[in-house]
Amino acid sequence: MKDGYTGPLERIDECCWRIPKDYKPGMRVEGRIYADDTLLKHIRADQAPEQVANVAFLPGIQMASLAMPDIHWGYGFCIGGVAATDPTSGGVISPGGVGYDINCGVRLVRTNLTYAEIKEQMPKLMDALYRRIPAGVGEGGPYLFGGKELDRLLAEGAGYLKTRGWATDADLEHTEANGCLPDADPDKVSQRAKQRGGDQCGTLGSGNHFLEVQVVEEVFDRRAAEVMGLEEGLVCVMIHSGSRGLGYQVCDDALAMFRKTPQKYGITLPDRQLACAPIESSEGQTYLGAMRCAANFAWANRQLLMWQTREVFADFFGRSWQSLQMNLVYDVAHNIAKFEEHVIDGRKLLVCVHRKGATRAFPAGHPELPQRYQQIGQPVIIPGDMGRASWVLVGQPASMEQTFGTTCHGAGRLLSRTAAIAQAKGRRIDQELAQQGIVARARSWKGLAEEHPEAYKDVSQVVEVVHRAGLASKVARLRPVGVVKG
Repeated sequence: MKDGYTGPLERIDECCWRIPKDYKPGMRVEGRIYADDTLLKHIRADQAPEQVANVAFLPGIQMASLAMPDIHWGYGFCIGGVAATDPTSGGVISPGGVGYDINCGVRLVRTNLTYAEIKEQMPKLMDALYRRIPAGVGEGGPYLFGGKELDRLLAEGAGYLKTRGWATDADLEHTEANGCLPDADPDKVSQRAKQRGGDQCGTLGSGNHFLEVQVVEEVFDRRAAEVMGLEEGLVCVMIHSGSRGLGYQVCDDALAMFRKTPQKYGITLPDRQLACAPIESSEGQTYLGAMRCAANFAWANRQLLMWQTREVFADFFGRSWQSLQMNLVYDVAHNIAKFEEHVIDGRKLLVCVHRKGATRAFPAGHPELPQRYQQIGQPVIIPGDMGRASWVLVGQPASMEQTFGTTCHGAGRLLSRTAAIAQAKGRRIDQELAQQGIVARARSWKGLAEEHPEAYKDVSQVVEVVHRAGLASKVARLRPVGVVKG
């Protein structure tokens, strides 16, 4: 990791800081970082703010290069980075603004079980989930897709699973974009990517991916919580995964294709990791067609993970998942590029919004929200580390005015995975979590060591910033009581 950021950061207000447009010749817009004084110290510790300034060089970028309070160093874009580009003014698409794990995201499932009634059964429940939910590096699962069937999955996303009996109308309605980006083109996905994804739909993977059993610890917005079916003491399940090897390969293929596109189109960039192409170019369209397939694969992946979880709960408690009221609260993407209409300088524009480690947070009344959430706003699911808390928020109007309808996506790393492992040396993270009442199951010591709580910022501090900034407001805090890791 490079030394910390030493460039300018000018305070705009208590929750937002500016990197002026004149910081670097070639910046087309200013940079803006959402943070408070405490988080700013962490943010200055690496070069992520420099990446915010670099993204401001992208052709067609609108308003500002943005970063959320969980910002940290990433590939090209920082994690927590947001940028919108206008295709009608030469706007570009950049794979670095989506990331390797295309549509890494999270979904929350509520139940009608209380933690008090299942507390003593938690070790056995976590054993059952650990046995049934495929997790770990390269791990395959029971669902196999190939040939035309895989192409349909890539084109139709979670909707294809409904035709197989593995999704309901309500599941699709409560998934961002109904679990499918239109104009996905399976012909743009390489055979290598398809091979890597053939047995990985319905698997957690490794890294920061997880399945957590959580309890609603405190409710802050009772009306919104009631609409979502959340109340204090109830058990929920949070699932965090993405597009697995298929999405990684799609990104790898795109970066190889984009290696010379900036030069081809006369684009000057300060960092080759920001390799991009005009949205309307053949390269841009090829990447978009493949990226949408990977996003659809990820929504199908989380749908199948939820379906398996419902089956485990039904078998374990001897009741159908319907009688356990295991309903999907919402599913949100964290790494994606989507075309959305936003008002910029008083004009409605259709822009390509890159969200790299950032969450959509549309307010009440937005036409893309399901009817159930029209009055309260979009549920925003914010996972934290496995030792402290996760949060449910709702999108607020300021997000549309300031951040292209976007908020934070998690806690944000403090330590690299290598540093986290070094700090965990000689420790039993599972036993430390057990002392906190958290039952942890993992495929390896490394899986827990990389993700131990001290490796992350305190997610509650991150949430406090976006709450005060008016991007999303607090609904409920959830406490982990059981975790499955790769």
